[in-house]
Amino acid sequence: MKTDTALASVVIVTALAVCTGLTMTCALCVQPRQFRRTIGELDRRLLDVAPYLGAAALFFLLKRATHKYSLEISYALDWDITDELYAVEGELVASLQDIVPEATLGFFSAMYMFGFPFLLVTAPILYFLWSSQRHLKELLIAYLFNYLLGSICYTLFIAYGPRNHLSTVDGLMYSFYPETQELTSAVSANTDVFPSLHTSLSIVVLLFAWRSRRESPRWFPIASLVVTCVVFSTMYLGIHWLLDVVAGVVLAVGSVFAAEWIVARVEGDADRVAS
Repeated sequence: MKTDTALASVVIVTALAVCTGLTMTCALCVQPRQFRRTIGELDRRLLDVAPYLGAAALFFLLKRATHKYSLEISYALDWDITDELYAVEGELVASLQDIVPEATLGFFSAMYMFGFPFLLVTAPILYFLWSSQRHLKELLIAYLFNYLLGSICYTLFIAYGPRNHLSTVDGLMYSFYPETQELTSAVSANTDVFPSLHTSLSIVVLLFAWRSRRESPRWFPIASLVVTCVVFSTMYLGIHWLLDVVAGVVLAVGSVFAAEWIVARVEGDADRVAS
C-alpha cells in the first residue's frame, strides 16, 4: 500500500511538471492561428497520423506485455557486459560525482525525472499543431525504432549501471528523492542500461528541433537546454556509463535517418513540412 501511494504521488508530480512545461513551451513557440487551424482541421490531422499513432501504440503494448519474457530470455542468455563497460571507462562516473557541486543534485534529479517526459510529450504535440504532420510522423517512427532496438539490446545484454556496480558511485537521485525509485522500477529493470534510452530519445527530440529551427526558432534552444541536462544527469546520477550515452547518441542518429527514409517512402512529397 505504501509503495502504491509513493508511485501514485510520483506519477502525479511528473504529470503536473510535464503539463506545466508543455503549457509554457506552447505559449512561447505556438502562434494563436496554429491553435485555431488545428481545431478546424482536427479530424483530418488525426486521420492523417492515425496509422503512425496506431503502430507506435501497438508496439508499446506488445513491449509491455512481453517485458517479463524479455527479462527471462536476458537472464537465460546471461551476457553480462558490465565488466567490459567498466574496463573501458573505469571510475569516470565516480569522478564526475566528485567534481559536480552537491547543490545541483535537486536540479539534475528533476531534469532526469521530469525533463525527459517533457521532451517526449512536448515534441509530438508541437508538431501536431503544424499544418503538415510530416515531422510528427517521422518523430513517432523514430521513437518506435529507439524502443525497438533498445529492447533488443536490453534482451541480449545484461548491464548494471555505475550505481549498482561500483561502491564509489552513489545513486544520488534515489537518496535525494527515494519515491522516484518506485516509478523507474515500474517501467524498466535495473539491467536496462546499454544503450541509454534517456539519451537516445532526448537526442532524437533535439535533432528534430534542429531540423525545425526555422519554423520554430524558440523550440530549439529550449530543447537544447533540457536535452543537455537530461543526458548529463544520466551519468551524474550514477544511472548510466558514458558508453551507454555514446551508444544512445548513435541509436538516435540512426533512428532519425531510418524514420525519415520510411516516411519519405510512404508519404512521398505529398506531406511537405510547414508550420
